[in-house]
Amino acid sequence: MEKYVYTFGAGRAEGNGAMKDVLGGKGAGLAEMTNAGLPVPPGFTIATSACRLYFENGNQLPDNVVADYEKALARLEDAVGQKLGDPQKTLLVSVRSGAKFSMPGMMDTVLNLGMNDRVAEAFAERTGNARWAYDSYRRFIQMFGNVVLEIPKEEFEHLFDGQKKKRRVKLDTDLTADDLQDVIAGYKKLVKKKTGKDFPQEPREQLAMAVQAVFRSWYNPRAKTYRRMNKISDDLGTAVNVQAMVFGNMGETSGTGVGFTRNPATGASEFYGEFLMNAQGEDVVAGVRTPIPIDELEGINPEAYRQLREITTRLEQHYRDVQDFEFTIQEGRLYMLQTRAGKRTAPAPVKIAVDMVNEGLISPTEALQRVEPEQLNQLLHRVLDESKPLQVLAKGLPASPGAAVGHIVFTAEDAVVKGKTEPVILVRAETVPDDIHAMDVAAGILTSRGGMTSHAAVVTRGMGKCCVAGCGDAEVDDRKKQLRIGSTVLKEGDWLTLDGSTGRVIAGKANTLEPDPTSGDFASFMQWADEHRELGVRANADIPRDALVARKFGAEGIGLCRTEHMFFAQDRLPHVQRMIMACKDTRRSEDVKADLAKEKDPEKRKEFQKELKEVVSYEKERRAALAKLLPMQRKDFFGLFKAMDGLPVTIRTLDPPLHEFLPKREELMVQIATMEAKNQKGAKLSQARKLLQVVEGLHEFNPMLGLRGCRLGIMYPEITEMQARAIFEAACDCKKQGIDAKPEIMIPLVGEVKELELQKAILNQVAADVFARKGVQVDCLIGTMIELPAAALSAAEIAREAEFFSFGTNDLTQTTFGLSRDDCGKIINVYVAQKIWPADPFAVLDPKRVGRLLKLGTKEGRETRPDLKVGICGEHGGDPASIEVCAEAGLNYVSCSPYRVPIARLAAAQAALRRQAAKEPEKARAYSTA
Repeated sequence: MEKYVYTFGAGRAEGNGAMKDVLGGKGAGLAEMTNAGLPVPPGFTIATSACRLYFENGNQLPDNVVADYEKALARLEDAVGQKLGDPQKTLLVSVRSGAKFSMPGMMDTVLNLGMNDRVAEAFAERTGNARWAYDSYRRFIQMFGNVVLEIPKEEFEHLFDGQKKKRRVKLDTDLTADDLQDVIAGYKKLVKKKTGKDFPQEPREQLAMAVQAVFRSWYNPRAKTYRRMNKISDDLGTAVNVQAMVFGNMGETSGTGVGFTRNPATGASEFYGEFLMNAQGEDVVAGVRTPIPIDELEGINPEAYRQLREITTRLEQHYRDVQDFEFTIQEGRLYMLQTRAGKRTAPAPVKIAVDMVNEGLISPTEALQRVEPEQLNQLLHRVLDESKPLQVLAKGLPASPGAAVGHIVFTAEDAVVKGKTEPVILVRAETVPDDIHAMDVAAGILTSRGGMTSHAAVVTRGMGKCCVAGCGDAEVDDRKKQLRIGSTVLKEGDWLTLDGSTGRVIAGKANTLEPDPTSGDFASFMQWADEHRELGVRANADIPRDALVARKFGAEGIGLCRTEHMFFAQDRLPHVQRMIMACKDTRRSEDVKADLAKEKDPEKRKEFQKELKEVVSYEKERRAALAKLLPMQRKDFFGLFKAMDGLPVTIRTLDPPLHEFLPKREELMVQIATMEAKNQKGAKLSQARKLLQVVEGLHEFNPMLGLRGCRLGIMYPEITEMQARAIFEAACDCKKQGIDAKPEIMIPLVGEVKELELQKAILNQVAADVFARKGVQVDCLIGTMIELPAAALSAAEIAREAEFFSFGTNDLTQTTFGLSRDDCGKIINVYVAQKIWPADPFAVLDPKRVGRLLKLGTKEGRETRPDLKVGICGEHGGDPASIEVCAEAGLNYVSCSPYRVPIARLAAAQAALRRQAAKEPEKARAYSTA
């Protein structure tokens, strides 16, 4: 029979730290600490499998699971000599979530469960500490009311703040026992009003309701959003941890705190954290009060501080990773409540990993497994330009590094709406888990309350967002939508700058600079990644500036240069449009000449001669326009070759439909109608009418499957000819100047080998002509994009002509799924929500269908040409999960945006290590443990 409940306590646990799948991260940590003999309050964990059963059973726990946890509760009561609901020997418990992967603040917790009217009164009499008794009871009603009964938290806070205002006190701790009893009475009336029932007094009923509420929280909106953002499966479920309460709110000899064994923001090897005396854990992490740095605990309780340092050092050495821990001190005695691998910003895990290698705790291969590739994105964030004066308004806590500049917003709703079109800074007294959507779109977050371990700090560090927390000088008025700092008043929409590395809050729109993450710990770490990866990493870049950035970040070449982007420049677009206006639906001159030569009938010969004259006229017009573009393209390619001196540059010939370079049909119609209404005549009106005629002639119902890619070069070969000439002339000019240009020309949208043959013939002819005129030669590979299922399925034939393949997975996904990527946003959202697809296939490469075409095309292409070089150049090239698919398919390289090159390098190294570990089980176990 499957086991659903695991106990821990008295130095022995039924589980261990390796059982995260079963016990969740929190439960596994509690079990491991218990087995290590650390001071952990006893309790039991209801397994993640019970959560899955709960949902499968229509949001009801099966009777056998309930029976199992009731037996565990009885054992807990026997172990501590206390019972739920017994006024004289009262057991109170916490009920907490705990998934396999850390999801800070996303699911729900209930503390002090077991409190009721009789217990609170008995506690007050027995302990002589009435304030603690009633503070614990009011906290329980508030948490239970919010989490279990689903009454908005703000309604309880309104009553609590009202009591503070009535008593004219500022701090929670200033309220007396009598004040708290008034608060409790108000809370009970609120519960009765909202639910129609009295607040439950039976502790076992409270426990049953709380356990189910914590399971339900697995699917609350913020938890679902967090899992989607962090690619955590919905199928895992959460465990529930029921643990005997220890109290940090029993007076000034009690307290609670959270911390890290190393600084999670910088990675520095320093004891780091915060605590509050006379408080419970939620006070610290919720940001309701601004906590005290953990170093100050040594002056308040030296023995507890010494013991805490000793225990957390042991934990880090045991897990060989930085630990995020929670603790409570009850009347001078220390208890450990949690340990887990600490979330950190990108500079921190890289520094920690490198330091731990240098300290001999882990190996370089283990260090590579400790950093999530996406975390490196934070290292590439901008920093403040300190060369110009900054108007520093205040200083808060540097909760998450980087610089952020944006317009002030005060609500999550405004952040979500305005963040779509402009950078925003979310300003709050404190953030709450429901703000997750807003934090996702905001450039940065500022809070007036909370500390380095508050919800805002922890979540933004995980996201890589800039955050300044606990800025005590900032007065936030949500209702008036204004921020007051001293005499300065800022309103919604005003510019604000944050420096998350120092905690500075700066007025106005400061300048920011690009960081330089190419030295120190980062350089050492990335060198290890390069030593272990098998996939090459290139960048998608169209201009020299992007190419230089890519090279700085370690790109080994350009995997995709989109030449069409060069045509949109203001000085080029008129020539492009002139060329397009001559792209009539006519035959090629060679075909007309052939018919003319065969024709004997004089009348028909006249028709062919007339047609030939028209066709030649259009060709001349196209060539005249292209001649204007030639020197511009040559200069573009020269700049790219110079920037990538010695590295390959893959240039894709013109790909998009021609209508993309023209004004929209509707805009032209309005323009013409306006000129006609004003009786304006002349060249401008005539040109607009001609342009409209061309636009209507180019109209296609589905242009992405129409006249584009190699089809353009076949219909109008002079386009391919001009681009080839620009490439070869630029490469030859580079060679004469000592620049090692390595061009690779890629023909797009090939589905049939004959298409490539025709385009390749033009390239070879132009190359021979340019080399003869320039007196030098350069090596050049000619290949194709595989972006149609037809191409993947005929890869063996295409490889006869292609010297390399580059999978264009954006279009390959589009044509495989039959989806228009420009119109499918609503479809994708629904399909992902209903789990038809595990993820957006344009964001994460689909392994079952598109991945299968990758493997098939690569395999069959190499059967024809064993040395065939194969890469990927779609947006998937920078996605870690997609890189795993590319590694399995045997590709030579991936290509991504310049700023994702470090991410791809690390993801490629991790993919290689997993493949090696799969072949060597001992290594696999080592990586899993790490």
